[in-house]
Amino acid sequence: MGQRAPIPAGPVASTKASLVSMRGPLGIGFLLAAIGRSTLAAIRSIGRISIFAVIAVSHVLRPPFFFRELSQQLLAIGFLSLPVVGLTALFTGGALALQIYAGGARFNAESVVPALVAIGIVRELGPVIGGLMVAGRVSASIAAEIGTMRVTEQIDALETLSTDPIKYLVVPRLLAGVITMPCLTFIGDTVGILGGFLVGTQRLGFNAAAYIQNTWNFLEVDDVTSSLVKAAVFGFIIAIMGCYHGHRSERGAKGVGRAATNAVVTASVLIFTANYLLTETFFSA
Repeated sequence: MGQRAPIPAGPVASTKASLVSMRGPLGIGFLLAAIGRSTLAAIRSIGRISIFAVIAVSHVLRPPFFFRELSQQLLAIGFLSLPVVGLTALFTGGALALQIYAGGARFNAESVVPALVAIGIVRELGPVIGGLMVAGRVSASIAAEIGTMRVTEQIDALETLSTDPIKYLVVPRLLAGVITMPCLTFIGDTVGILGGFLVGTQRLGFNAAAYIQNTWNFLEVDDVTSSLVKAAVFGFIIAIMGCYHGHRSERGAKGVGRAATNAVVTASVLIFTANYLLTETFFSA
């Protein structure tokens, strides 16, 4: 009488014991330790990426210059990305025109479709969606390529031949990303506005001349400038993330696959982060 029955042994008992321990000071200590380890790991990663980026940028203006490798990367990153960027921008512009028209109809403001499509595509959707599409295509490719070279010791062979891997592998891809992304974004902005124009005139009944005039009147030089600057920054992010994760790839096929995945994820997150910071810089009141 008055004695509490012992907790039975087994999975239930162990679960209850773990829950009790997590509620106590020891459990809080484990939680804080895990948070601390994650924070320190994130800080170390940021530091390694920053050092890698600084080293890569410092090699841009130093000879020798591998123009053949640069031309190949301009083709691979820029020209071969045109179809995916163009198609994405075309359908994004058309869908944006439909959405703005449907929303504006509630307030009898259908006439704002040309202006809002142009501003939305040029300021935000063009560079961001183009950057994400190129990141998905290019960052993974760069990381897989350099990661395979790391695994098969081709990078060590370059060093043995007195060829700096940063100069030969990273700098051409970095320059190609910074050069081609503004070009791709400009084409994507134009195609996106064209998509909105086609939907507006063929589906929504806008007059073609009036649509073009409204687009021209509301689109400013600062909008285009901000779009191209964003694109150049996104190109830098895409190239540096692919090169960094490929350069640090672990051994084996799983390591190369993980490097490609990490390159796309980090590039996408940094694109969104940089987009907010640049938007705040260009358009803050």
